[in-house]
Amino acid sequence: MKCRCQSEPTIIKESTDKNASPRWIAATLLGVALWVVLYAQLAPFSEWIVSLFPLEKGTRLSEALTFFFYDTPKVLMLLALIVFAMGIIRSFFSPERTRALLAGKNEGLGNIAAACLGIVTPFCSCSAVPLFIGFVSAGVPLGVTFSFLISAPMVNEVALGLLFGLVGWKIAMAYLGLGLGVAIAAGWVIGRFHLEDWLEDWVKNARAGAVNPSSEKLTAVDRIKEGLAAVREIVGKVWPWMIAGIAAGAFIHGYAPAELLASIMGKGAWWTVPSAVLIGVPMYSNAAGIIPVVEALLGKGAALGTVLAFMMSVIALSLPEFIILRKVLSLRLLVVYFSVVACGILTVGYLFNAVFG
Repeated sequence: MKCRCQSEPTIIKESTDKNASPRWIAATLLGVALWVVLYAQLAPFSEWIVSLFPLEKGTRLSEALTFFFYDTPKVLMLLALIVFAMGIIRSFFSPERTRALLAGKNEGLGNIAAACLGIVTPFCSCSAVPLFIGFVSAGVPLGVTFSFLISAPMVNEVALGLLFGLVGWKIAMAYLGLGLGVAIAAGWVIGRFHLEDWLEDWVKNARAGAVNPSSEKLTAVDRIKEGLAAVREIVGKVWPWMIAGIAAGAFIHGYAPAELLASIMGKGAWWTVPSAVLIGVPMYSNAAGIIPVVEALLGKGAALGTVLAFMMSVIALSLPEFIILRKVLSLRLLVVYFSVVACGILTVGYLFNAVFG
């Protein structure tokens, strides 16, 4: 699964009794407090679960199981909290409002605005077609649209939240800055080529109606319900892929030799970064699913820049996404998009290896 599959947020239109707001807010705060308590107990819980198996402590299987039983609830809990919070924030940013914010923006500042909006706005490969058509037909420059297209899946709130929780704020902030840099620079470069004629004919001929952002006023309870709906929809769809990613990470953590990973994804040879990108392209995962693998690779001594290049290629350059984007982009434009983004990812990989090596 590439990422969250929702073309636009489901706005809850029912009117809410004002007297219910304090109860909903109190219940939400109580739920967050319970989340904190449970999260603090994950380490002893994982050790207790593994102790139930007839395994000697310190063996490969024991280490792999400890990783799996610790990371599975940790990542799922982080995902649920992040998605809930961003579901509330996203209730302020419908696709129509996003198009209105980007329409008419000049390149440069428009690329920056589009890349930043990509962090908090719903977008994934399954919603590429309607959003791309909407942006282009609303007058958003092609390069600005590409900045949004690159940023939304690669520098999304789930990836940043999980990176922060699993590998620390320094790496998360560095990934945020360089990820946005790739989105902004790649969109600006594509915009310089003026490739509007390389869109598919039916996209160029599409005409959208006037963009009128919804003026509907949502209450606090409505927005909390939006957050809960996002958790049901997103976590309900991605949890199998996350568990698969955690299982892969557990196997790497317990069984993959550190020397092998260091030789394949280390910083010693120039070819490790492009090799990691090529390995990542055929894979099919979302940010939440691939981050546990990233955590395990880093724990085995793989170079940070190489691992992040691998992660970015899985998220932003997957073959399934290209298959969907082929509906709206000509093959020539798709090749340009792939090439520019790949160059940006390679730059990030080499830069991280040079700075953090």
